[in-house]
Amino acid sequence: MMAQYDLHTHSTASDGTLTPTALVDLAVEAGVDVLALTDHDTTEGLAEAAVAAADRSIHLVTGVEISVTWGAQVVHIVGLGFDPADKALQAGLAGLREFRHWRAKEIGRRLSKKGIDGAYEGAKALSNGRLISRTHFARFLVANGYSTDMKKVFKHYLTTGKPGHVSGEWAELGQAVEWINNAGGEAVIAHPARYSMTRSKLRRLIGEFQEAGGVALEVVSSSHSRDEIFTMARHAKEHSLLASVGSDYHGPETPWANLGRLSALPDQIRPIWDNWTIAAETDSA
Repeated sequence: MMAQYDLHTHSTASDGTLTPTALVDLAVEAGVDVLALTDHDTTEGLAEAAVAAADRSIHLVTGVEISVTWGAQVVHIVGLGFDPADKALQAGLAGLREFRHWRAKEIGRRLSKKGIDGAYEGAKALSNGRLISRTHFARFLVANGYSTDMKKVFKHYLTTGKPGHVSGEWAELGQAVEWINNAGGEAVIAHPARYSMTRSKLRRLIGEFQEAGGVALEVVSSSHSRDEIFTMARHAKEHSLLASVGSDYHGPETPWANLGRLSALPDQIRPIWDNWTIAAETDSA
């Protein structure tokens, strides 16, 4: 029996709503054999998740999702299997979190100018207090009646040209890949279809990503349609990239991103775990 992988998930260490321990428990319940915790710009939840995984029948892969500015667009790079103690990686992530802190206060100021008071304090109360994301603001706005659901609140308040939008200058693409590689990990372009890039632009992104040392494309994602999965599989094959899978799970509030419930990888592409020791152990169990 083939092992079940979910290599893109979030916890309360960033903008998920389950603690790392609760996430691991749910992954076991969902039949996941290999889990990666990939919180935004932090590895804070990995130690707790590792303790939880050690007591359960599941393998934990170290992970992180790094925010990157590429071509005036924000893209996300997932790092897998690295050493969380790497100093350069942690210094880079710390810089991104400092920007997140400034951005959160600025979002609060801009929303206040539009008559929405207490947004920063409300978002902070919904977070761990150390990493405040746009998702926390969105939850505050929904809870206080400014919108009926998360997708609408992003559309009307938090995207380009809207009251709470703040442009970000994140890590450079090559910089993020370098942090991951130097820490002994593998870099993956997260949910590539979600960026709505033209084919030529996506090819440019992939080309620069490969030149920097990136090795994989997240082919299967909860945000990818069946057609998008096969399109991303063709890109992976064409560029000789490995293929990854991930739900991008944030919590039970997002039922379209179910933990571990992922489509199988299309044939003729090589999974990122192909040479992982845990892959051999899990598939033979």
